[in-house]
Amino acid sequence: MNYLDFYKLNEEPFSSAPDIKFYYNSAQHSKALVRLMYAVDSMKGLALLIGDIGTGKTTLARRMLDSLPEEEYESALLVIIHSGITADWLLKKIALQLGIAEPSENKLTLLSQLYERLNELYEQHKKAVVLIDEAQMLKSKEMMEEFRGLLNLEASDRKLITFVFFGLPEIEDNLLLDSPLAQRVALKYKLESFNYESTEAYIKHRLGLAGSKDDIFASKAIERIHAYSRGIPRTINIISSNALFEGFLVRAKPIESKTIDDVAADLGIRLAQPGEDEKAAAAPEAEQTVDAVPEQPAPRVIASPKPRPVPNPSAAAPKAQKTEGVRPAPRKEEPLDEIDSILDKLEKG
Repeated sequence: MNYLDFYKLNEEPFSSAPDIKFYYNSAQHSKALVRLMYAVDSMKGLALLIGDIGTGKTTLARRMLDSLPEEEYESALLVIIHSGITADWLLKKIALQLGIAEPSENKLTLLSQLYERLNELYEQHKKAVVLIDEAQMLKSKEMMEEFRGLLNLEASDRKLITFVFFGLPEIEDNLLLDSPLAQRVALKYKLESFNYESTEAYIKHRLGLAGSKDDIFASKAIERIHAYSRGIPRTINIISSNALFEGFLVRAKPIESKTIDDVAADLGIRLAQPGEDEKAAAAPEAEQTVDAVPEQPAPRVIASPKPRPVPNPSAAAPKAQKTEGVRPAPRKEEPLDEIDSILDKLEKG
């Protein structure tokens, strides 16, 4: 017998993996999702979802991706796991995710491919949306300038592409590397830690989805979980998962507050003292390990597992839906030289 059998659970309820099945639609997560969906539906260009470590940004990003109907959106989720990526390399990944089968190695040609693909999607009445998780890893001025250049591409009624950045608050500093881009943030929402009521509901929600029909944690134990975790979802998961195992070892039903105290002590989590930074006191070494950026031999990105068809770029875009007299055109405000060059060629061609 293991602790899942002992507590009559069908699966691990507090895994650290961002499993959409266990998504908890708290009041603030609901507000965030509504606002972000509005930003992409109206093609605002650039939206930000920021939050501290462990507040549920990645889970929300995956939930949002699943909420975008494929018949209306050409969408993708990129997870940045290395700060050494280049602007050229990221452009290729974006191109692949938007359906360009063979992105060119030449930057000017690649930008031209992107422009043509965005036009195709516009004529098909589809919206191009790219969600970027761990966006605080994008730290170069060149990277910010490339995003601004892509956001310069507009039709007569809307932008041709919208980006949603999910990341730590420092992403706002990165955006300031290119001030005009920072000024184009159309929407921003910040995730905060849970209050006690949300912590309690979150724990019971995950236990219920895992098959629990009993009150596994005593009410005092949940109070201690909230106190130690400061309402940070990832820390709640770490403490709760360890408490299930420790409770199983002593055959505790329900799990009492002493077990939570013992688990917190083992993890090195302390209750904050008056005047002490609560976030620092709540951050166990295990949590820091989860968020550490591994050394990579070469920059790479993890693309969303959501299947996306890759159309033949040489195939003609459907013309039946084309709006006569409406031709997508780039914004002329502060365009990049390279994109100007491409558009000049396209107009002359």
